[in-house]
Amino acid sequence: MLRVVSLTLVVLISCAAMAAAEPQASDDLATCRDRQAEVQARTQACDNLLDADHVTGKDKATALLFRGNTLINKRDYDHAIETLSSALDLDPDNVVVMNLRGVAYEHKGQDDLAMADYNRAIQKRPVYGVPYNNRGTLYLRKSALQSALDDFNLSIRYAPRFLLGYTNRARVRTLTKDYKGALADFAEAEKIDPNAPQIASNRCITFGAMGKFDEALADCNGLIQKQPKNQYAINNRADVYLAKGDPDAALKDYNVVLELNPNNVRAHAGRAQLFEQKHDLAQARADYRSAAYALTSFDEIDVARARAKAQERLAALTPQTPAATPNARRVALVIGNGAYRNVHALANPPRDSKLIGGVLRDVGFQSVVVANDLTRDKFFETLHAFAAEAEKADWAVVYYAGHGFEIGGVNYLVPVDTRLAADKDAETEAVALEQVIAAVGGARKLRLVILDACRDNPFAPTMQRTLSLKLVDKGFSNIEPGAGFMVVYAAKHGETAMDGDGTPDSPFATALARDIREPRIEIRKLFDIVRDDVWTATKHEQQPFTYGSPPGREDFYFVAGK
Repeated sequence: MLRVVSLTLVVLISCAAMAAAEPQASDDLATCRDRQAEVQARTQACDNLLDADHVTGKDKATALLFRGNTLINKRDYDHAIETLSSALDLDPDNVVVMNLRGVAYEHKGQDDLAMADYNRAIQKRPVYGVPYNNRGTLYLRKSALQSALDDFNLSIRYAPRFLLGYTNRARVRTLTKDYKGALADFAEAEKIDPNAPQIASNRCITFGAMGKFDEALADCNGLIQKQPKNQYAINNRADVYLAKGDPDAALKDYNVVLELNPNNVRAHAGRAQLFEQKHDLAQARADYRSAAYALTSFDEIDVARARAKAQERLAALTPQTPAATPNARRVALVIGNGAYRNVHALANPPRDSKLIGGVLRDVGFQSVVVANDLTRDKFFETLHAFAAEAEKADWAVVYYAGHGFEIGGVNYLVPVDTRLAADKDAETEAVALEQVIAAVGGARKLRLVILDACRDNPFAPTMQRTLSLKLVDKGFSNIEPGAGFMVVYAAKHGETAMDGDGTPDSPFATALARDIREPRIEIRKLFDIVRDDVWTATKHEQQPFTYGSPPGREDFYFVAGK
């Protein structure tokens, strides 16, 4: 699958002004310094120097710059920031490093720090075009269109061969209805690289906004013919069909994208708009929820705009004062994935799901669905069905046991038919945690997700590692769920949960099943007790962790007692 080209340029390495140093005999040093050398060769040479500790001063800053760029491409932003900060300690005036660290901060969701680095780079070198573009993307994400336009103008002035400057400015001009200017920018971009896919893909949207639907579809169709699985282009074509008044064609395209990638935010948001136009509000809300919830601090521009629209429409379509219920309706979905087909099976998850499902029924849940060994399609189908039930409930709880891990900053649950030949396949083969959050999102009061899934990544030994993704072999990453959501991990981020030492159930499931029956234990304290019990049972090797919290003005009890 072709990933969408980011609006934020990581760095123009080939154009970077690197400080010179005294010549040495080392071939690696010569290559690392050589601005005309191919980027991959420079990166390898710089890495060799760092690994051998054969470089100092500004040469070391240059080597760290390339290593930082690699870490950003792997989405390892914390280590990228650390590496680039070390480079700035060695070479405080290196504007290329400043700009690149700004990119790392931006992708980490720390826009203020990113803005500070871009501003500092521009102040030190006002004719350096790249940070103007990157600062412009920050403004664009904040919908400050005039500020974004001003920065893209300056980027083009100082870097006239910089393709993204033109395509970014074209997109702002489209948003401000300066269609003539947008088309002129696409024409300039074609002079730089006539085969750049973002030209036709984004010009498709511009023509669609102009009402020139034939021209729009010609652009999108041409790109899709070359790249049949280009989700970005298919989404754009669906948006054009929707604007044209052809909802059937739009729905077909949105469905194609969601068949390729059921986690796609833009397709869910677009399909939700279509359902809303058809007055199918239940389906619209379901898709808006699938697009609305984010557990990371950064989205690409198109995803950010789609997510913001989904959040706005979901709020508008959700009753603000739900009817009071004399007896709270509580529903649960319990999943145990153990019969994996392409990696080692897990014995405990089906047993754990049976145990937890039985306990939830015993404590009075009106509906408990236990679903084991779900394939990808069945997993999403089950989540969507449960989301409809959750919308009619006061409590919605999902418990999952099975394989799970983090790739590229996104947490995934693993269906039993998953194949991951490469790490980048996770977004289309596995279930993003955001989709589980969406499934409980419609509940009126308590929205709880429990993940007994922090096991070693079973695909790691054979999975191809790409330059575009960081892979965490163990556990999940830390998250920031929105207000009113509670997510409980069986082990804190970066650690693994145990299946048990010869026991029929995992330590976490055993503790949860026992503690949940105790009367008059408020849910926040309950999971503190579960944490302590698992910590003791595993001899301090596993520590559950809770993120988020339920609404603060009400206490929640699995067993109310007297």
